[in-house]
Amino acid sequence: MKIIQEIGAYVWLMFQAFKRPDKGKVFRRQLMMDFQDLGTNSIGIVAVISLFTGAIIAIQMAYNIDSPLIPLKTIGFSTRQMMIVEFSPTIISLILAGKVGSSIASEIGTMRVTEQIDALKVMGINPANYLILPKITASMIYNPVLIVFSIVLGIFGGWLAMLVTGLSSSVVYIEGVRSWYDPFTITYAMIKTLVFAFIIASVSGYKGFYVKGGSVEVGRASTQAVVYSSILIIVFDLILTQMLLT
Repeated sequence: MKIIQEIGAYVWLMFQAFKRPDKGKVFRRQLMMDFQDLGTNSIGIVAVISLFTGAIIAIQMAYNIDSPLIPLKTIGFSTRQMMIVEFSPTIISLILAGKVGSSIASEIGTMRVTEQIDALKVMGINPANYLILPKITASMIYNPVLIVFSIVLGIFGGWLAMLVTGLSSSVVYIEGVRSWYDPFTITYAMIKTLVFAFIIASVSGYKGFYVKGGSVEVGRASTQAVVYSSILIIVFDLILTQMLLT
């Protein structure tokens, strides 16, 4: 019963959030701030994790190729595929759920417990639309940029690892990256990224919006936002993979 109530409250909140903003100028200003907070500030962690993960994938592939019948260009191909199909859209989204999701939930939750949301209602402002819609929009616009950035850095990290270790030549690795390319894999990755971005921003906004109590409850809501977002990302990863790749 509680789950049904949670789903109902979430749907109602999203309905309120997606109403047309009262003032476009205010919405655009808030959107620019959220681009900075939710997107630009995440570039560093995405870059470091993607670079080293691409290197790890390439080295592991080179280590596991123990048959002369398997061409070394498989290293570049496998690194590219793993970064595009699964690591960048899914694992990076899980990382963003921890970083961005907790930030959204704590920000909105703090506004709830300090009665700032109630003050917005008194002023005739739709708080769900004012607080949550810009964050959802910013995430769905900026997250695909971060994922593409992650893919490129991951492939570059694999190339750098091959160059340093000498497990494969640069020419062979690049040939593998360019081999057997299917443009739909990029489309698949972007579809997953958009769905995951919506989940992160909306679920985190929902958990923060309905906080009751004080600072302890805000911290608990932030944790729940990360946990619920991560679970939903994994569930929808399975659903989207089944729908799009089979």
